[in-house]
Amino acid sequence: MTTGPDFSFERAAFARGQARVAGTDEVGRGPLCGPVVAAAVRLDPERIPAGLDDSKKLSVRRREALCAEILAAADVSVAEASVEEIDRLNILYASHLAMCRAVAGLAFRPDHVLVDGNRIPPGLGIGAEAVVKGDARSLSIAAASIVAKVWRDRIMVDLAQQHPGYGWERNAGYPTMDHLEALRNLGPTPHHRRSFKPVHNILCQAKTISS
Repeated sequence: MTTGPDFSFERAAFARGQARVAGTDEVGRGPLCGPVVAAAVRLDPERIPAGLDDSKKLSVRRREALCAEILAAADVSVAEASVEEIDRLNILYASHLAMCRAVAGLAFRPDHVLVDGNRIPPGLGIGAEAVVKGDARSLSIAAASIVAKVWRDRIMVDLAQQHPGYGWERNAGYPTMDHLEALRNLGPTPHHRRSFKPVHNILCQAKTISS
């Protein structure tokens, strides 16, 4: 029997005297284009929206509704790392940078941060705890995953209107068959990550043909 995320990590931090506990998660490590987006959320224990879960397990409509509830009831910050930063730093460090920015953007500095994954972003500057599969275990991280997912999906819908043909409004920039076919036929856009292999290979082929 599987259970959803709970508030046990947060309560353990409260018991240690850490009154302000936030969760952070990122979305967008796998896509070939667009920024990586992170959210940080500090939930009010008295106003936790019902039904929080790993964003990947929720329908689009449910994510949108929960995102609105989270924004109305919690301290929330969203931040990005750009395509240029992803290509310069690599996707892991860019994801950590986005998380640090999101945590720094909270209205109140947290005493403790629950980080999705197995690594704590360097430079966070706050006591933190890495929680593997945290979006399925911690309500604060689940809330952050929902906000980050909704935020990034909206960015990709906007970019899809500027660059039609890649299907970003459907695939959010992930390497689906329709996206890869468009990439081969239309070539990369300024929003594609040059350091990612499928994009890099197409750019190399284009240089070979033109030389």
